[in-house]
Amino acid sequence: MTLCTPLTAYLGLTVPIISAPMAGIAGGALAAAVSRAGGLGLIGGGYGVRAWIEQEFDLAGDTGVGIGFITWSLVANPDLLQVALERRPKAIMLSFGDIRPFASKVAQAGIPLIAQVQTVSDAQIAVAEGADIIVAQGGTEAGGHGGKRATMALVPAVVDAVGSTPVVAAGGIADGRGLAAALMLGACGALCGTAFYASRESLAHSNAKKAAIAASGDDTVKGNVFDAIRGHDWPEPWALRTLRNEFFERWAQAPGQLHQAMPIAGQAFADAQATGDTSIVPVIVGEAIDMVTQSEHAGITVEQIVREAEKRLTMYYGSPALALS
Repeated sequence: MTLCTPLTAYLGLTVPIISAPMAGIAGGALAAAVSRAGGLGLIGGGYGVRAWIEQEFDLAGDTGVGIGFITWSLVANPDLLQVALERRPKAIMLSFGDIRPFASKVAQAGIPLIAQVQTVSDAQIAVAEGADIIVAQGGTEAGGHGGKRATMALVPAVVDAVGSTPVVAAGGIADGRGLAAALMLGACGALCGTAFYASRESLAHSNAKKAAIAASGDDTVKGNVFDAIRGHDWPEPWALRTLRNEFFERWAQAPGQLHQAMPIAGQAFADAQATGDTSIVPVIVGEAIDMVTQSEHAGITVEQIVREAEKRLTMYYGSPALALS
C-alpha cells in the first residue's frame, strides 16, 4: 500500500483508515480486524457498560485497537476512561461533547487523543484542549448521530483551521472513491462506519445486515424517535440517521404520543431487539449505504477501499505519492 499520510505516520498505520466506534456494533472482533488490515479499529464504548467494554478488549486480544466514547455519556461514567486507559489502547476517541474533562488524563497516559467534531469552531477548541487528531464529521451524510454540516465543505474548512494537526474525514465515505476525495480535500485519512456495518465481524443482527445491504441512501432518515424509545437523552444539535422503517414512520409524526405509549411501545421495541425485527429496531447506517452490497470480512473491505483509492489517484496523478505530495 502506498497511501502514506501524516495519520499513518502518527499512529503507525499502513493504511489511512479508521473504523468508527459504532455503539453496540463495533466490538473487539471488528476493531481487531481493521487494525490487522493496517488501519485503526475502534471499539464502540457507546453508553458506558464496563463489562461489555472489558469483554470486547479481551476479544481484540493483543491486536492494537482503540476505543471511542460518546463524551456527554462518559461524563456520567468517568471511571470508564480509566478502564480503557489501563488496556493501553492505540488511541482514545471522544465525540459529541466537551473533551476538556478527559483530555489531560489521556495525555498523561501517553495515548493519542482523537476528537470528532462537526463544526470548525469545535475543531479549533479541540486542538487547543490537546486533541492530537481531528475527525471532521459531515453530519448530513453520516450514519448514527451527526451535526448539520456536510462533509465536502466541512473537511477543507477544518483542515485550514487547525494547521498541522492531522484531520480525518468522516461522513459518507464507504469506498475508495470517498477515501481519494477525502485526501484531495486535505484530510489525512477517513473514518468509516457504514462501510463496516454489515461486515462479518460486526455485532449487528443478521437481519440488520441484510437490510443494510438491500438499502439505498435514499432510504435513510434523521430524527430522535429511536433515541427516545431507547432512553438516550441526546443533546442538541445531534440527530440520528438510520434507515426508515415502520416504527419510525409511526412515531416520527407524533413524538408526544410515543412518550405516552412508552410502556407498550418500549416492550415491543425490546422484543424486536431480541428477534432482530428491522421493522421496529433501527438499522443505523448513513447515506453511503449504497456502496455496501455484501457482507465481507472487515479486512477485505479495508483492502478494497485502499486499492480503489490508489487506482483513482493513479488515474489522475500518475501515482498516489504524486497526488499526496
